[in-house]
Formats: sequence, C-alpha cells, structure tokens
Amino acid sequence: MINELIERAFGARENAYAPYSGFKVGAALLTESGKIYTGCNVENASYPVGICAERTAFSKAVSDGERKFSVIVIAGSSSTYCYPCGMCRQFMAEFCGDDFEIISAKSTDDYRIIKMGELLPYTFDSSSFE
Repeated sequence: MINELIERAFGARENAYAPYSGFKVGAALLTESGKIYTGCNVENASYPVGICAERTAFSKAVSDGERKFSVIVIAGSSSTYCYPCGMCRQFMAEFCGDDFEIISAKSTDDYRIIKMGELLPYTFDSSSFE
C-alpha cells in the first residue's frame, strides 16, 4: 500500500501550480475506509492565499464526508525529505491523533515515516478549550 500511496503522491505533484516558488508538492491521503485522496500545492500571487498539498488532500476528503485517516504521503520536489509546514501540521492534528503516520518520500524506495505526535508534540486541539 505504501508504494501505491507514494506513486499517487508523485502523480499529484505533477498537477501542482507553483509558478512563484517552483517548489511542487504532492500528497496522497489514505482514509480508514480505504479511499485515497490526493492533493497538490496551489500558489497564488498573494502568498497567504495559496494552499499546501496536505491541506488540499484533507479538504477533499473532509468535503466528501471522511473524518478518519490512516496515513499521508508527501512528495516534494527537492532532494531532501519534505515535511508538512506548521499550518498543515495544525490542520492535520484536527483530524488525526498522535499515532497518525506521515510519510515523506523521495521515491518508492527512499522514504521516512514519522508519527504526528513526534512532528507536533504539543497539539492545540479541542482539549485546549477545557
């Protein structure tokens, strides 16, 4: 399954719209129901208006009624591993617990797996309102 997700993330990266940074990112999100949602980054001349690949994939899934997720693969366009930005980490934490897996892939043979709890150890979530 990991190889399929990695391939889907690289495929989604091809659709990225990154005329300003040139940094294309693709993501493939697996739901607990077995569906895969992909996303790519979409930049805008007004930088804050753009959206990252991870939030695109999550938004597509949530808009289809999905609320439970297993793993996300992220494929960037550099030679280093690509991890979610701070905004994406917080966005994903809304829907995923500490055990949610984030896979940063350079290829189907070269990837790293990290847990949400490692990436964002002190999550701001609904318990923060108590």
